[in-house]
Amino acid sequence: MYALYARQSVEKPDSISIESQLEYCRYETKGQPYKTYVDRGFSGKDTHRPAFEQMLSDIRAGQIQTVVVYKLDRVSRSVLDFGRLMEEFEKSKVAFVSATEKFDTQTPMGRAMLNIAMVFAQLERETIQKRVADSYLARSRHGFYMGGRVPYGYRLEPAEINGVRTSVYVPEEKEAQQVKLIYSMYVNSDYSLGKILQFFEEHQIRHLRGGRWNTARLSELLRNPAYVKADAGIYRYYQSQGVEIINDLSDFQGGNGCYLYRQRKNDKKCAAFPKDTLVLAPHEGLVSSGLWLACRNKCGERPYPAAVGKTKNTWLAGKVKCGKCGYALTVKKSDTKMGRYFVCSAKYTAKGCTGAGTVYVLAVEDCLSEQIKKRLEQFQNAGFPEDNRDSQTSTYRQRIEKLEESIDRLVDRVGHSTDAAMEEINRRINRLCCQKRELQEQLNVLTQETVKQSFRKDIPLAAIWEETEPVEKKQITDSLIQSVQVADDRIDIVWKI
Repeated sequence: MYALYARQSVEKPDSISIESQLEYCRYETKGQPYKTYVDRGFSGKDTHRPAFEQMLSDIRAGQIQTVVVYKLDRVSRSVLDFGRLMEEFEKSKVAFVSATEKFDTQTPMGRAMLNIAMVFAQLERETIQKRVADSYLARSRHGFYMGGRVPYGYRLEPAEINGVRTSVYVPEEKEAQQVKLIYSMYVNSDYSLGKILQFFEEHQIRHLRGGRWNTARLSELLRNPAYVKADAGIYRYYQSQGVEIINDLSDFQGGNGCYLYRQRKNDKKCAAFPKDTLVLAPHEGLVSSGLWLACRNKCGERPYPAAVGKTKNTWLAGKVKCGKCGYALTVKKSDTKMGRYFVCSAKYTAKGCTGAGTVYVLAVEDCLSEQIKKRLEQFQNAGFPEDNRDSQTSTYRQRIEKLEESIDRLVDRVGHSTDAAMEEINRRINRLCCQKRELQEQLNVLTQETVKQSFRKDIPLAAIWEETEPVEKKQITDSLIQSVQVADDRIDIVWKI
């Protein structure tokens, strides 16, 4: 029996249809019985296609003696795949016929010509891929719209740039007002992403494209250079990050937004970019350069890590989790007698957690203090740390605090420095952060050893804990406790040791 195979990846006016391919193939059967196999919407780059795999299954079962195609690239455009396929055909004693190219695999010359033709078929496919990538790169470098999701605050309208038809972003008034509000709130030190979500929830400010606002959407919006009125400050900022900037510095006049193309190995469109690339876009930006840079730095898009481990609100910072959703509990302040209380960080996001109830920080701290004291009693050598160890711990903390102060001062200068100064600031920040990480690791090891081994027996354990500073309490807590789950008046502790 003959097998007639036809494939078409995309229906185009200038491409041959499935029906026409089968008509050519039927002519080769000379009236003999045949079975058709059709794959619509599948590329020839590999052989993972439903009808094709079914045909191979029928060949292995001995039902097919000859395979007929309109043209050999209907089967595969990979020399390697085609070679394996020919081996399987020979093993099953199946002949291969190309209706338009007249290849006959039953003769040595026919097999040789077939392999030569496959080499050129693969070359054609790779050449097409290279042309597509080059075309994408060239169009993007001219600021043409290259597809993708339109940023919140804009709509897409057709336009013509240098005689080329394309599309541009145009501000969508109501959405743009929300974008400007988010930037103006976030630059204020009193507003975090969570507080903005809470404000939006309380004032019924909804996402105008459906769904709900969440921290991920806000963070993405605050990082997107499409919104900035790009000037020389933006040019210097991205230059210091090692981003390739297509336009000259003189083009950054403080009006247009930008397109940022990130180089990703698995992204076919961006594969043409050797590294991250910034291009001035033809649309108008929504926020000033200074405001955008301030928000960008605050939301953590930096070449250095944010400071961690501070105990400003509680020595339990980073340990307390919501018992309902597992997200961190953050500290809020109130004018009540108890003062501080915990709030689930997922309560005002798309996760929609109902919260852990009314959980006061002081009550949790008291409960954890009692549990930690009981835990410490299990160690045989109880008492105050030895003087040399305590002195070393204090030295580490003082050095870490000084490094954090130096980093904060440098961060404040990031958005207002010259080109050369920006590079030097980034180098100094990276160097300071490396030093801080090393000291923090050494301090953690020292504190853990202090908790386990370095206490004297002659001093009451309660006095040790009660007289310990909050920073020291946090270090001891980090050494003893993995996490604390809190919900509905219930506290569950996961211990490390």
